[in-house]
Amino acid sequence: MRALWGIRNLSRHPLRTALSLAGIAVASAMLLDMVMLSGGLERSFERLLLGRGYQIRLSPKGTLPLDTEATVSAARDLIRDVRADSAVVAAGGVLGGTLYGRRGDSLVTFVGYGIDPTAQALYDVTLGEDLGPHDTLGVLLSGEAAAALRAEPGDIVRIIGGLDPQLAGAGSERGLVVRGIVRWLYDFRGQRSVGVVLSLMQRLTRGGEDRVSVVMVRVQPDADVPAVAARLAAAHPRIQVNSVADLVRQVRERLVYFRQLSYILGSVSLTVTVLLVATLLAITVNERLGEIATLRAIGVSRATVIGQVMVEGTALTVLGAALGVVLGLLTARRLDAILTSFPGLPAAISFFVPDARTLVVAGTVLLAAGGLAGLYPAWLAARAPIAATLRAEAT
Repeated sequence: MRALWGIRNLSRHPLRTALSLAGIAVASAMLLDMVMLSGGLERSFERLLLGRGYQIRLSPKGTLPLDTEATVSAARDLIRDVRADSAVVAAGGVLGGTLYGRRGDSLVTFVGYGIDPTAQALYDVTLGEDLGPHDTLGVLLSGEAAAALRAEPGDIVRIIGGLDPQLAGAGSERGLVVRGIVRWLYDFRGQRSVGVVLSLMQRLTRGGEDRVSVVMVRVQPDADVPAVAARLAAAHPRIQVNSVADLVRQVRERLVYFRQLSYILGSVSLTVTVLLVATLLAITVNERLGEIATLRAIGVSRATVIGQVMVEGTALTVLGAALGVVLGLLTARRLDAILTSFPGLPAAISFFVPDARTLVVAGTVLLAAGGLAGLYPAWLAARAPIAATLRAEAT
């Protein structure tokens, strides 16, 4: 009954109510976007890292995985030691580098990955088949690389490694069979990438040196990850050992300004919502003081008047927030497309990631703010002197 009363009152001035709803919708959309931004990149990054279930990364000391050209030596011994841990169910090395593909008389530059197909967390096969564990005659291409070479599964392509740009004829060249087209999980948009088995990549780019850029480790159960990471760090003090939680924390530290920005803009949007609701209700109460005094005169209690005004504020907030959700999702999609277009960001990363818990908290805070915004107008309505108000209305 109170909700219907509040909606009826809002409909008395449709233009004013519509403008207020538009303002609340914009503020709500900003709040929604800032909630998604505050932890969206971290959640997206964590999902990306755990997409294949590998929770630990070993990389050169002081670096993030594949963040630099630094490598770890004696890779076979390191991987053997890692696999010896009873909680480790899979471990594989990855070597990153630059490879080239021959297309007619020209060369195409690729990001190259040397991988162990039996323990990989870098790609999903979308067409064709995967490499075998010792398949030194095969290659995997990203869609962009396949388009650049005009190749498909079964074709033979010429791949070159160790090329000196000043000596175009140098380097090691191989004719490799395209086994499959894959989606590289960590590639940025438009990146051309190829993958070969680790031993071939080492020969193409390192002259056969036993080196890797990162070792990815899968542990079961998940609860053992911190203990395994600690054991590996103690056993290999010259190696950087990071769990996914460590990597997310480091990314959070690098991108702390996004969280600060979201807090500031979220607070601004919440303040704007409160001011809009409070202003509209204060104007409405002042216009209806005579009606409120009449209700009080016939026995309606102050608590009832206060409740009706606060319900009106809540109804206004709910309607505006509903519009704000639609607007917020649309703007989040557009803003995410802009931010993720920055060079070097994996295509799978998103800045605006909805999370049920944080969205529920944001919605609750918004509704509470809308209800509380009606406290002052409700207090004005409840304290209005009945006799004086009716006399003023009569004259």
